[in-house]
Amino acid sequence: MENDLITADCVEATEFPDLVGKYSVYAVPKTVINESTFIEGSMPEKFFLERILAAISPPQGPGDEPDRT
Repeated sequence: MENDLITADCVEATEFPDLVGKYSVYAVPKTVINESTFIEGSMPEKFFLERILAAISPPQGPGDEPDRT
């Protein structure tokens, strides 16, 4: 995906121990989304994208079903 509102950085954990501590990195890769959602380890692209979309979607109320079309 390409979007001007999305930024990404790749950090070598052994070179930035302060970030390892800040984000409690125990497995790599670790993806941090908006400082509130974390994805650890590798996974198929489909599942990775689903986790990202869930992290950035507005909260749903009771009875709201996600649109899967």
